[in-house]
Amino acid sequence: MSSNATSESELGNTGYEIFIGALSVLSLVNIVLFAVLRDQATRAVVQSIDILLSLVFLIDFLFRLRRAPSRSFYFFRGFGWADLLASLPFPTVKVLRIFRLVRVGRLLRHYGARNIARSLIKDRAGSALLSLLLVGVLVLEFGSLAMLALERNVPDANIKTASDALWYVIVTMSTVGYGDRYPVGKAGRELGTFIIVVGVGIFGTLTGYLANLFLAPGKEDTAETDSAPDTASRQLQQLKVLVGQQQAAIAELELLIAGR
Repeated sequence: MSSNATSESELGNTGYEIFIGALSVLSLVNIVLFAVLRDQATRAVVQSIDILLSLVFLIDFLFRLRRAPSRSFYFFRGFGWADLLASLPFPTVKVLRIFRLVRVGRLLRHYGARNIARSLIKDRAGSALLSLLLVGVLVLEFGSLAMLALERNVPDANIKTASDALWYVIVTMSTVGYGDRYPVGKAGRELGTFIIVVGVGIFGTLTGYLANLFLAPGKEDTAETDSAPDTASRQLQQLKVLVGQQQAAIAELELLIAGR
């Protein structure tokens, strides 16, 4: 089996591939952040996001393994083993995530820029959803880090730990807003407003995507609708042929009766 054929079959939705590539970049950035940061609360935020990314990468590995025409080729020669190890939340193997980024880049380069743009435009709803999910992950991490930096030293602040910051960003993005954690400083409230707007955009897009998914006609239904005029035209031609044959048979019968 050629490597090109393997790459084409391994390539999934274009927007999804870009999404995974962006998450791979974020995971590599988090490796640097975890090494640079010295504060335990901020490091805990980065570590929590890394666990989330590890889960996404593990699901992505299983997805690619299932799609691969040759699972042994993907695992041993397509760096599937690196994908599996990189999806584990262990510091010693996280650097292998660079293989995932390189492979996604290779697949997209093989697909071509024009095909990528055409695919993104064709699946606008899915691409928008994945883009907002990526923004959501970025806001969850860096919003929590920023909220900690802005609020932890403010008098009467109640967002002082990593769990406080992550909890506040999650409930705010989901537009639930329990109110048990909230910013008290001006800068923190401005950041909270931005998080609310992002959360409304994400869940609004998710709602529209699900509505489009369940209510829009499927490809098979669309194909049947498009082929309906052709089917009617063929049936009309068949009826004309049958009518012509019946008229010819009637004419022959009339000649036979007249000859008698």
